[in-house]
Amino acid sequence: MDRRLEQIISYHEASKHHFDRYAPGPGFMDWATQPDPFRRLEGAPVLRLERLAPEGGLSYDQAFRSGAVSPAPVDRRSVSQLFFDTLALSAWKKAGSATWALRVNPSSGNLHPTEGYLLCGPVPDLTDEPVVCHYAPREHILEVRIRLSFSAWRALSEAMPEGTVFVAFTSIFWREAWKYGERAFRYCALDLGHALGALGFAAAALGWETRVLDDLSTEQLAQLLGIDRSHDAEVEHPECMAAVFPRPASGGRVFSFGPRSIPDISDLPCLGKPNRLSRGHVRWRMIESAARATEKTVQDEPPFGNADLRLETQADSRRVVPALRGIIHQRRSAVAMDARTSMPVSAFYLLLTRTLPSSPHPVFDSLAWPPHVHTVLYVHRVDGLPPGLYILVRSPRMQALLQPAMRRSFAWERPRGCPDSLPLYLLAEGDLRRVAAQVSCHQDIAGEGCFCVSMISEFDGPLSRFGPWFYTRLFWECGMIGQVLYLEAEAAGLRGTGIGCFFDNPVHELLGLEGRAFQDLYHFTVGAFVEDRRISTLPAYP
Repeated sequence: MDRRLEQIISYHEASKHHFDRYAPGPGFMDWATQPDPFRRLEGAPVLRLERLAPEGGLSYDQAFRSGAVSPAPVDRRSVSQLFFDTLALSAWKKAGSATWALRVNPSSGNLHPTEGYLLCGPVPDLTDEPVVCHYAPREHILEVRIRLSFSAWRALSEAMPEGTVFVAFTSIFWREAWKYGERAFRYCALDLGHALGALGFAAAALGWETRVLDDLSTEQLAQLLGIDRSHDAEVEHPECMAAVFPRPASGGRVFSFGPRSIPDISDLPCLGKPNRLSRGHVRWRMIESAARATEKTVQDEPPFGNADLRLETQADSRRVVPALRGIIHQRRSAVAMDARTSMPVSAFYLLLTRTLPSSPHPVFDSLAWPPHVHTVLYVHRVDGLPPGLYILVRSPRMQALLQPAMRRSFAWERPRGCPDSLPLYLLAEGDLRRVAAQVSCHQDIAGEGCFCVSMISEFDGPLSRFGPWFYTRLFWECGMIGQVLYLEAEAAGLRGTGIGCFFDNPVHELLGLEGRAFQDLYHFTVGAFVEDRRISTLPAYP
């Protein structure tokens, strides 16, 4: 076995939770070293963005329709809107003397290890020169990290559609490891997937599209963002870069493309000094090993060619859906559910359809590879659907492998009235509320909603085919599904919550899965939320 592949499998096994023990963690909350949730580049020049109303524009359902909105011009206002709808603050919360910020992009424990960057050429009313900028969400500003030459920008953008800008993401592992220890590397990858999902919806609101550029190596991305330079603050790990561009008038889907050449900008000065987030740190060597193992090299070929069937989706004409931006900014993670409310089966089927790689899709169109993640559903309260265990097979090619890998006693029956285009199957009827909570680290919320999800991913296969760098991509896909579930829940008048704490192998045993052909990577629950009246909500930006 390849040494890097061996390292990431060792990390994955070591970071599993079990009924009799949890993955290694800090054991207590060391409040004295709690990281600052906001990174700033001290002394960097600032580009001020517009603060815009979190409302208006196309409806949520229109985000899934091609040409529903004319592409916005690339200027200061549209770039401001892109970051406002992707990474900005959505509210402040206050309880007693404590206040904390919520963001448009969700995060495990609200710790926010994901940092965002903009790479662009001249943009009217924003910048006259090509720049690399770090986004600061608390102030909603861009901080100039590198001033690019025009020749460097041409090398980056010449193969791209007209009007392309690049949005890149990094992770600060310490922000998550401070609370979650070894499992934090997984959570950072899930958060990255949520951020990619948020970027897709934000781009759709502007009539733009996104494509993840998996042509780039980890080293190349670090150099482009200026995070390969040493400093005494917490390290940022380069994750990915996406091209964002106005939808071409010709239509058609481009599955992947990248810059024809990556300019060497190592001699350009980096502006600003990253602030130190904690006064003390704990070193998690397994996370460092996992990060090294999943670095993408220039020799690692991206899996181009998404040939899976892509379905056209239709909204329920009977429901009234608010504006996309309204849903983006009202999204919250539920902390409790009422254990009573059920959802109509039509809303349930539409929600599941939206998690498929339909065409067009504001989130999944950005990926070059076909789906690897499938959703096992613990259905509790869906009108017209028997409670029980179900599975949504998100890639038709995989049913022939999934079905024999799971319990032979499973029924694999199509639910009555289920749309022909929705590959949903009933595995077993029964009340699974307690089971869903039990396997989700005994969290009651997993059994109190309308349904709960375990995201089961192909594992050994893609890692062997593409390499250990693809490990994080499996979590990205889970996070992207989670982001769709969040917004779908809001559109249905419900609320969602991502659940990163679950007992890995007991879920596999429940499903009859053996070995590492498939692995459980993420849980999620949707239902009617209960508001905590002790906590007040304040505006995101005064």
